[in-house]
Amino acid sequence: MNPAQKALWYIESHLGTALTLDEISTIAGVSRFHLVRAFAEATGFSVMRYVRARRLSEAARQLAAGAPDILTLALDADYGSHEAFTRAFRDHFGVTPETVRATTCLKKLKLQEPITMISTALDHIDPPRVAHGKAFLVAGIGERYNHANGSTAGIPNQWHEFHMQHAAIPRPVGKIAYGVCCNGDDAGNFDYIAGLEVADFSDLPREFARVRIPEQKYLVFTHADHISTIRRTVNTIWNRWLPQSGMKVADAPNFERYDEKFDPSTGYGGLEIWVPVV
Repeated sequence: MNPAQKALWYIESHLGTALTLDEISTIAGVSRFHLVRAFAEATGFSVMRYVRARRLSEAARQLAAGAPDILTLALDADYGSHEAFTRAFRDHFGVTPETVRATTCLKKLKLQEPITMISTALDHIDPPRVAHGKAFLVAGIGERYNHANGSTAGIPNQWHEFHMQHAAIPRPVGKIAYGVCCNGDDAGNFDYIAGLEVADFSDLPREFARVRIPEQKYLVFTHADHISTIRRTVNTIWNRWLPQSGMKVADAPNFERYDEKFDPSTGYGGLEIWVPVV
């Protein structure tokens, strides 16, 4: 099983116990940083958002069946009080636990069913090369996304904006473009910067985002197909190749590298995916 499948199994078999991201990532056999990315790529959810949705959905079913003690449900769902559980339940479903128990109706609630993993990973991916990357600076168009909520569908439009404005980025170094994922958190949020290498940030206009890429060891994967299929390659890297390799991912920016062969007007030409490793 890949890390996301291991995490799903553990979550589903321990819904009634306290769960932490550290504990789940240990069971999955990868770091917190790795699991947040791998789980979201595979399921469309952040890890703990899925845990919350599943627990609240199971609590809703018990309430509709007439569960008499809401505090017991709250504690089983890992909420410390009736009030905390009610607040989370209302925020998630738009109604209170008491309403669901009184109406015994679930039809209007968007319940989260257990996810049965169907791998969309590629059957084969070419082994990466190992590279030692220099430290450099990237400036460009930045946006905040979440691996899990589908917001990354906005990245192509972000690249369109970059191509419209990149001439205004001062002191570029070369013409290679970078798509940098950085500043990730446990909820699956991250910054994505479509940009260019620059000599420094001293006169960079405020509207441009910036990120420092440290000197780092990388695994460099090639995505040769159309850009629209990049998620399958990324999923394969994080949920199949890396776990099988035994290598540890570094908590550092990872990025796509687009050289002169890539045609942004057609999406063809290929690119490289640089994953930092310890």
